[in-house]
Formats: sequence, structure tokens, C-alpha cells
Amino acid sequence: MGGEQLMTGFPPSEQGQVTLANWRIAPFNQWAFQHVRELVPSADIPNIPEDVWVLPSIAADFSGFSFEHEGERFGFDGFLRATETDGIVVLHRGAVVAEEYAHGMTPRTPHILMSVSKSLLGVVAGILADKGILDLDQPVTSLIPEVANTAYLGATIRNLLDMRVGVYFDEDYLATSGLIIAYRKAHNWNPPDPGGAQTDLRSFYELLTKRDGSHGDRFHYVSPNTDLMGWVIERAANMRYADILSEVLWRPMGAAHSAYVTVDGLGAPRCAGGVCTAVADLARVGQLIVQDGRRNNLQIVPQQWIDDTCEGGDRDAWSRGDFVDYFPQQQMRYRCKWYVLDDVGPLMFAFGVNGQGLFVDRRNEVVIAKVSSQRLPLDRSQIMLTLQGVKAIRRYLS
Repeated sequence: MGGEQLMTGFPPSEQGQVTLANWRIAPFNQWAFQHVRELVPSADIPNIPEDVWVLPSIAADFSGFSFEHEGERFGFDGFLRATETDGIVVLHRGAVVAEEYAHGMTPRTPHILMSVSKSLLGVVAGILADKGILDLDQPVTSLIPEVANTAYLGATIRNLLDMRVGVYFDEDYLATSGLIIAYRKAHNWNPPDPGGAQTDLRSFYELLTKRDGSHGDRFHYVSPNTDLMGWVIERAANMRYADILSEVLWRPMGAAHSAYVTVDGLGAPRCAGGVCTAVADLARVGQLIVQDGRRNNLQIVPQQWIDDTCEGGDRDAWSRGDFVDYFPQQQMRYRCKWYVLDDVGPLMFAFGVNGQGLFVDRRNEVVIAKVSSQRLPLDRSQIMLTLQGVKAIRRYLS
């Protein structure tokens, strides 16, 4: 059954229904990723409709574009089909040079970003640190004493941002039991057990008591770190995360559409994966980074934060970390919720399961925002095909 046949009819047929139990599973994810707020509670991230950053459109000719990957040659359209792309916006020197949509998506459709959401939080953290609202060297427990009896004792805010916390958590997206299932139920992404009590995200941290390493050591990918970072931000700023994101980034950036973030039953935001936006607005975030954090005469994101994210990170911590096998033979770093690929000039990128990505080449002024509904959460072949396609677009435009 294709995505176009899902949720049609009044009511939809049983086999065509997208529910909280199947929404992240193919083929149901193709419809669900564009309709998340119909399945999970959410909080709005408003834009300013009267102050939209207008991106000029100068279509590039991609008829001569091609690249080879694992013995197969891909053109632009073939690349998009092979990576199950729902929407893509490519910017070069601030202009839209390519924009494509599939599977019922439109320029206005908010699509879930999955863990690209983490990178947006990294930007927000940089802005708040520059304003003196956050001290990145501060212990997490100084702001969130509720986690003092957990594995987070002794971790700093910087450890959270760089995914270098020694907390035991197995980020297995295909698991059917364990902490990750309790986590999904807590943030409203899985249905609760029949007859069971509804849990919540902040109480979930009481379960994370086991350590599996030292804080500040290897790169250890733990999504709850980012949701805890969202709690830190809310406590420090005394505002809801959705409102903070709107105030410091979405509105001053000139987003064309409001976004939203999923929340649990008590309003705690799923900062680690629940932000949903139009693709062009995601591209605007990338363009803001290309422009050293400035839009017109307004400094929105501190340039020092952008430079530190692009140039910082510990390559040794990455090489001993969790994701090396998904990015084989790539010289990588991770800093402030962003990946950095040391290629021809550093490539900053945000990455989410099922094919979500934002790729930023500051040197060549190339931005690629891409959302997808790939069948598997993590597929090494798809990840490498996407990365090779991004590198090829970067070369073609540069």
C-alpha cells in the first residue's frame, strides 16, 4: 500500500489507518511524517507572517548532474527517488536553485525532522549562552536537581550538547522492549500499555541510573540527553521551549511558516526529534549559518558559536563512539548537536533517522535541506548514498 492510499475515506479502511502504534513504520510513515500533529500532541512555534525572509529563486540546470555510488550512476531525480525523498530545497549563494516535493508534500507542509531537531536545539543553546542565560560549563544538576540521583550527576551542560555523557542507554530503534520503549511511551510517541498509567518525559529520567562510562569521554549518542537539555533551557529561560525557539530563532530568522514540536502529556517538548517544519524554513536555518548568523543587519546566531561548532569537536571521541559504522571511512566530529565532516572544507550537517538532513557548506555557500520517509530508521547504505549525493551537489554547484 502506497502512502497516497493511507488515511483516505470516511473513515479510512482498517488497513489504511495510520495510528500511534504504526506511524513510524513504512509505508505508514510516508503519510504520518507530514501529519504528526494529528497523531501526537504538539506546541506551536510561531513565525511572523509579515516578516518573511524571501529567498530568490534562480533554478540551476541539473540535467548534467550525476554521480556514482557502489557501481550505480544517479542523476538528480534518481537520487531523490532512491533516498525516498519527500522534499528537498537546495540553496546556492542565498538563492533557491532546486526545490522538489513528492508523496503529497507541498512547500507549506510541516515534515518531522527527527534528530535534525537536536541541531536546532544546539543553535538555540548557542544563542542563549551568548546572552548569558546558559553557562555551558555548569553542572546539569545545578539547574535540574531532579536528576541528582541519576547517571547525570556530575555531567555538564556541555557534555549534554556534545553527546559525551556516560549514561547507559541503548539507542536501538528496532527494539521492542527496554528503556527506549519506556522513553517513547513517556514522550507520547508510543501508545501506553493497555490499562497502564500514562508516563511523562521528565519522570522518565528516574530510570536512567546506570553509568556506562565517564562524562566527557567518547561520543555516546543518547536522545534523552537532548530532551534533558530542553528541560535545562526551559528552566534557565523560564519559558516553554517552543516559545523560546520562536523568539530567538524562528521569528527573527523570517521563517515563512510556523513550525511545531511534539509534547508529552505535561507539555514537555520532544527536543530530540519532534520538531516539524516546512523544508524551505529548514533551509533558511542553514543559510543563516552560511551568513555567519546574520540576517540583514541583525545578528541572530553568534558567529563565535558557528565557528566553534564548525571547527570544534573531538575526532578521537567520535572515532571511539557509537556511529562510526554508519559513516565508514569519514573523518568526522560532533559538536553542539551538529555533525562535522572534514572533507573539502568542513561540512556541517544535521542528521535524523529515516532520511532527514540539513547540510551546510559555508565555504561554497551551499545549503541542502532534505526530508524523507525511508523504510528503516538507520540504513548505512541510504546514509552513505545521501552523503555521496550531497557531496556531488556541492561539487556541481561549486
